[in-house]
Amino acid sequence: MTTVPTSTPVKAPVRSQSQLSVAWGQFRKNRLAQIGGTMIILLYLMAIFAPFLAPDGLSNYSTSNITRFHPPTPVSFRDPETGAFGRPFVFKYTQQLNMDTFVNEFKPSAEKCPIYFGVRGDSYRILGLFPGNLHLFGTGQPDCKVYLMGGEDLGRDLLSRTLYASQISLTIGVAAVLISTLIGLFMGAMAAYFGGFVDTVIMRLVEVLASIPTLFLLILLRSVFPKEINPILALYVILGILAFINWGGLARVTRGQLLSVREQDFVSAARSLGASDNRIMVRHMLPTMTTYVIVTTSLAIPATILTESGLSFLGIGAVEPYASWGSLLKQAQDGGLSSLNTRPWVLIPGFFIVFTVMCFQLLGDGLRDAFDPRKRS
Repeated sequence: MTTVPTSTPVKAPVRSQSQLSVAWGQFRKNRLAQIGGTMIILLYLMAIFAPFLAPDGLSNYSTSNITRFHPPTPVSFRDPETGAFGRPFVFKYTQQLNMDTFVNEFKPSAEKCPIYFGVRGDSYRILGLFPGNLHLFGTGQPDCKVYLMGGEDLGRDLLSRTLYASQISLTIGVAAVLISTLIGLFMGAMAAYFGGFVDTVIMRLVEVLASIPTLFLLILLRSVFPKEINPILALYVILGILAFINWGGLARVTRGQLLSVREQDFVSAARSLGASDNRIMVRHMLPTMTTYVIVTTSLAIPATILTESGLSFLGIGAVEPYASWGSLLKQAQDGGLSSLNTRPWVLIPGFFIVFTVMCFQLLGDGLRDAFDPRKRS
């Protein structure tokens, strides 16, 4: 009796995963990191569409009036006379002199200003390319505005100012970090690959930058430029200064890691095949820094935003008519501690700074855990 041999089942080949796909699977398990990343996306969408979301356009953004520190106007939905619900509205505020303190105070009048959505107003350009004049909401009356977050020291709507300021704070934070990252990677790769004289010069330059106090260096470099400098040019100057002082640490770390990579077999093979120095550094050596760069960049952006806010708070950052969150927060200092009791809404830009930094920290911690093999589950 012959036995029929049974065939053993063939196992399906295991599909290999790249490092990025494994990290993405780990990142999806971190809810806090996902929330932080989602909030960051919403913040940048808010900055991009700030001209549409802001009740006041760019002309009102840079034009002062006499309503200094206008209090927030509550939005009402019920008619006080009939009690019926209808279109949302705000009461028009007037300034009245308080005979006891001899200070002008804002009092709501009986005049109602209905709020409309999709109001035509001042013209603007989103991303400098797409023109428009439609605003999310407004009253359509120049003498009766909606101050959801109150007004600032020159009577301008603080919500509009905060939305426009987010463009500067968020853009400078990302752009400065990207530029400093590129400079740091390039300098570190050159020091590790060529060594010798090039390595000595780059590392001594890093040590010189590290030996100078950061705040002192920022103030010194900013003071070189005149106060009458163009506001847009001043922003580029600030961006360049922040990028110039922050690349040293990354260059040193890049040099240390690439010194070991330089001796690997794939680098020797590329060199023996006649690859140029630029190709070896860009295509073979620098990609090994991907994990470190992603994590470091996500944690360096909030630090740069805090630095820019501190410079603007000291008066050497964004200049009028433009503003950043730091320069808006400076208004809370002008009136001393009494301003916190009389006009606490001036602290709202500080909330955006704290919230943005917290979201970046959550995202950075999630990316660090996702790329760390020891913390994978």
